[in-house]
Amino acid sequence: MDNDKIKLDELDKPKSNCGVVGIYGSEEAAKLVYLSLYSLQHRGQESAGISSFDGKKFHRHAGMGLVADVFNDDKIFEKLPGSMAIGHNRYSTTGTTRIINAQPLLAKSKMGLISISHNGNLVNARRVRHNLENEGAIFQTTSDTEVIMHLLARSQADNMIDGLREVFTILKGAYSLTIMTADAIYGLRDPKGFRPLCVGKKDDALIFASETCAIDLLGGEYIREVEAGEIVVFDKKGITSHILGAPQERTACIFEHVYFSRPDSKVFDENVDRARRKLGKNLALEKPCEADIVISVPDSSNTAAVGYSRRSDIKFELGLIRNHYIGRTFIQPGQKLRDFNVRVKFNVVKGVINGRRVVVVEDSIVRGTTLRQLTRMLKNAGAKEVHIRVTSPPIIAPCYYGMDFPTREELIANGMSIEKICEYLEADSLEYLSTEGLLNSVPHDKGGYCTACFTGKYPIPPEKIKNKNDLED
Repeated sequence: MDNDKIKLDELDKPKSNCGVVGIYGSEEAAKLVYLSLYSLQHRGQESAGISSFDGKKFHRHAGMGLVADVFNDDKIFEKLPGSMAIGHNRYSTTGTTRIINAQPLLAKSKMGLISISHNGNLVNARRVRHNLENEGAIFQTTSDTEVIMHLLARSQADNMIDGLREVFTILKGAYSLTIMTADAIYGLRDPKGFRPLCVGKKDDALIFASETCAIDLLGGEYIREVEAGEIVVFDKKGITSHILGAPQERTACIFEHVYFSRPDSKVFDENVDRARRKLGKNLALEKPCEADIVISVPDSSNTAAVGYSRRSDIKFELGLIRNHYIGRTFIQPGQKLRDFNVRVKFNVVKGVINGRRVVVVEDSIVRGTTLRQLTRMLKNAGAKEVHIRVTSPPIIAPCYYGMDFPTREELIANGMSIEKICEYLEADSLEYLSTEGLLNSVPHDKGGYCTACFTGKYPIPPEKIKNKNDLED
């Protein structure tokens, strides 16, 4: 990228994982997948792809960029016929940003052609890939998803269910997958249930999707989530369920509720909007503030700010407006404008801010650069005071399960006290929600949550590689 361009989706936010979709039993399966990927665009903006099966042949189309960029011609769907299709929006957490890594992947095995879309990250993929390469395996991509393909191809099982069980006794980590064969689509989640995956239907078609907003867009009906450690199969029998492996303690990624998932979705069988409102309410209880108005940093903290406002009885206002029409990158003007990369994405409603004490509700702080610039903008607009309240604890550790933070050294909370962070942000006060308040904001009837990025305690310890160049990451 040229030096005069900025990536506007990288303004001090953790990178999302990926979105996966599967449609079984519709003659317009590829188009339904395409529409579903639109609703999951927030989960990955680097590449998009669809593969379909027409009863005789597999077909695939994938490319770099947003869904609208990759599928920009109706004629593309003439090349994606069939009543089965799976799709993928990608943000790379393992593997580089190149077309070879765009999913779904498609490969031949003794069980026939297989296409796979993967959301998550395999913590031991480097070691397993290194071993496979030493045995003569040839890889076409740098994605950990291809490791799954190689292991399936080598499996001695005579059916897909047993093959998947065999593969995932070897591979460890976070994975929600949609897998298409010539006669079925399989949806599965790892035994700890890190990443979401749900089941729905529209008329006679069956649907897999990372979030329920994809089902809603199709006018479909949500049935249930794929349980942690479950394999759900769509085939001519309808919907069947199988156990992937021995039950484990669930550790669903709580950041799905904090930031990643859309507020109109249901993930882990809970409405995201409800969870975020409770995050805001618990934050108001734990960290009250004397102020005149509450505002959000749009869009991910909108509902949490409403929750904070209602519990604190401080009026909620729209103090920041986000520009949604700027694309992923923007060419900066020759004139160096202070904080331009933030100004092109956000603008202050001066009539709301001027002369008031403002509580800014944000979902997370990674590096803190964007929030510092927003604080300056608010004060320049006449805010008497700016108090920042964060609906998650300080992020102190990297994620190995499909969420891409900067390095530990780049995380502002890793080596800086809250007081020092507040000083850096140029705010009048800064408070975070406690880990206890975070966990009290979400239901636990189906198990627990992963909080490794806040605590440094990993449910599955990442495996170390002696030679960091064994795999390109």
